[in-house]
Amino acid sequence: MLKKQIPLAITFITGVIIVVTFFIPHPPFGRLQQDALTWYSVIFGFTMLLGVDSLVKFHYTKLRRREKGWWFSIVFYCGFLLSFITGVISEVRFGDAFNINSSFMYFYNTILIPLQSTMFALLAFFIASASYRAFRARNIDATFLLVTAVIVMLGRVPVGYMLWHKLPDLTSWILNVLQLGPMRGIMIGISLGTVAMSLRLILGIERTYLS
Repeated sequence: MLKKQIPLAITFITGVIIVVTFFIPHPPFGRLQQDALTWYSVIFGFTMLLGVDSLVKFHYTKLRRREKGWWFSIVFYCGFLLSFITGVISEVRFGDAFNINSSFMYFYNTILIPLQSTMFALLAFFIASASYRAFRARNIDATFLLVTAVIVMLGRVPVGYMLWHKLPDLTSWILNVLQLGPMRGIMIGISLGTVAMSLRLILGIERTYLS
């Protein structure tokens, strides 16, 4: 019973402190927010350790059972050990692992960043495929969406200006006028949803994080 009641009590107290410090930023309430952020940083460090431990155990189990794609776990361990060792060496040698001349930053700039660029380059093809399926003119709404998307895309490239010199102005009008109303509606909906979910967490109605 206490395993559920204690986390709920901590969540409630923390949520109330954040709400109070937001609306009353004066001492002594103003200091509570800074103290809470300090505690969050400490807790975040421990959660990082738990996350690394869980990840290492997951891949160890996958390797031991020879599950499908088990050799990806070997790649994970190689990358993890390489990052850890070079990070420690860079920290000892330069006093900061993120020093631009450190071996850690060398591997980060020559391995991780190119891999990220490759991943996002591959995502472009999936986005193009999804756009094609979404913009097919099956009905009047899809037709308006297709025409608007074509105008906006052409208005953002030099070819659009060459086709019609007022096309960039039309694109700006669409983005700043036609799009503004729906965007504000979406933002209001997101804000109300955030408030509702925050209240559910503070009051203990939403308990999925306990599972």
